[in-house]
Amino acid sequence: MKPHVSIITLAVGNLEKSVRFYRDGLGWKTRGIVGADYEYGAVAFFELQPGLCLALWPRESLAHEIGIEIQPPAMTEFMLSHNVGEKAQVEQALRLAEQAGAQIVQPAHDTLLGGHAGIFKDPDGHLWEVAWNPSPAAASAENPAP
Repeated sequence: MKPHVSIITLAVGNLEKSVRFYRDGLGWKTRGIVGADYEYGAVAFFELQPGLCLALWPRESLAHEIGIEIQPPAMTEFMLSHNVGEKAQVEQALRLAEQAGAQIVQPAHDTLLGGHAGIFKDPDGHLWEVAWNPSPAAASAENPAP
């Protein structure tokens, strides 16, 4: 099976609050909440890059869809990373996230192999790394800062 990720879904406690964080705080584009006319259908999509979306879906809806009981969040099991093109953009992105309501878990710092990174936690506890890596292999995955 060839890997192809097209949607990353994050379960959220308060959909409206999470949409405000990503849309208004970070400036990410969305059509807003769709599917609210259906029980367990409300969701918001953000295009991260061509062919890849972030979906925010209430925890209750995700649990209902899969047929499991809601589990307590466990932020140590998953982290998303956002690569930036310049070292200074790490601090800029972390500052923007903090102003939007994120908690800085790890301030920007130099990393192993010459990189620079920091980590924030969104309002639902999801971890996001903001990283700059000077190696040519990582440069192909870099996106401009938010």
